[in-house]
Amino acid sequence: MLAVAFLLSAGDRTLAQATDEYRVKAAFLFHFAQLVDWPASALGDEKQPLTLCTIGKDPFGGNLEATLQGKFIGARALQIRHLKQREGFHGCHVLFVSNSERKEVVPLLAALRDEPILTVGESGEFVKQGGMIDFCMENSKVRFDINVDAALRVNLKISSRLLLLAKNVIGNHS
Repeated sequence: MLAVAFLLSAGDRTLAQATDEYRVKAAFLFHFAQLVDWPASALGDEKQPLTLCTIGKDPFGGNLEATLQGKFIGARALQIRHLKQREGFHGCHVLFVSNSERKEVVPLLAALRDEPILTVGESGEFVKQGGMIDFCMENSKVRFDINVDAALRVNLKISSRLLLLAKNVIGNHS
């Protein structure tokens, strides 16, 4: 009986850690959006929302909406869309690629190659595959790597403040 209680307790702890991880990642996504400049043509007028899209199995479990509900990036309301397929990226400004899409990252990034969409993943190889920001865990803390060249290719400018927080920065950011 004690062993079962221990296993349930360990499972609850693992679930709590995953919940905390995705709560932190949701907050990071908000800050990424604050610290990136898009070309004016990508945003439309100031009444248009800034749209954060996700693709793949949603690992946030409601934390994305709970953390970002009612937030603004400058004068723009933040909107969240969960995409089911690799189509319908029109209107996305930030795209979070779930780890469930790990095998589809290369074709997905190829399809977005010329789009001014900040791509954020969590596969461990995401920035090396051409994504812009890749979450990673280090000592139970959420960290991230940045591929500056991928962002510059589509005219996204990542703030030097964000670059300073990154674990690793790939590309020319001088």
